[in-house]
Amino acid sequence: MTLSTEHSPAPSVSPARPRWWRRPWVAPLMVVAAAFLAFSLPPYLSMDPGQSRVPAPDFFPPHFVVLSLHVVFGSIAMITCCLQIWPWFRGRHPRAHRMIGRVYVFGGCLPSGLMGLVVGLATPYGPVTMASDVLLALLWLGCTLTGWRMARQRRFVDHRRWMVRSFALTMSIITNRIYAVLFMILLEPQLETTFHGDPALMSATVSALAAWLGWVLPLLVAEWWLERGEAAQRRRRAAALAARRAQTSVS
Repeated sequence: MTLSTEHSPAPSVSPARPRWWRRPWVAPLMVVAAAFLAFSLPPYLSMDPGQSRVPAPDFFPPHFVVLSLHVVFGSIAMITCCLQIWPWFRGRHPRAHRMIGRVYVFGGCLPSGLMGLVVGLATPYGPVTMASDVLLALLWLGCTLTGWRMARQRRFVDHRRWMVRSFALTMSIITNRIYAVLFMILLEPQLETTFHGDPALMSATVSALAAWLGWVLPLLVAEWWLERGEAAQRRRRAAALAARRAQTSVS
């Protein structure tokens, strides 16, 4: 005796939960961020201006205080950001994702971005670095606030896109420091020739190159990543539409 399944309801399929190992770059990113903060944060927690890695300009006495606040709030943004971009964490702990997201926006990016805007205007490394720092701060604030507004409006696809941009700008401080070290090594042999023996001129050049490349390249990579995902979705929608049209024509 056989059982007919012609009119049996289709079994419900529960959506697959994200798995923590499906994003193998999350753990290395957390390790790199932790190592970077362990190296960068202590001088600004010491409350000793002599330990600052950025020389204070004579025309702005509170430079060290503002820079320290920028670094501390930026550290909060980096720590919380690592959890926010983890799909497994977002899927398994949505309430924590929302709470940490508020800390990322209001306890990290916004205060750090505002302090970074002031520090950028008072940079001792010249107008080219100043233009980069100011633009970076404005873009960081703009992308983060827009992403938060998209979440408030429940436009979660747009929220994700803007927060990917915010993430790229948050982490760009790491690539900034990498470029600074790289250009310092590459340009040091030219100190007596190209820079006429002027270390300040070479430092300003290195700072300008690192400042612009530090955030422009990560933001371009983020845009490529987003467009890559959009292109894949467009291809899937086009394939599904073609399949429906073919099925309609056959029937």
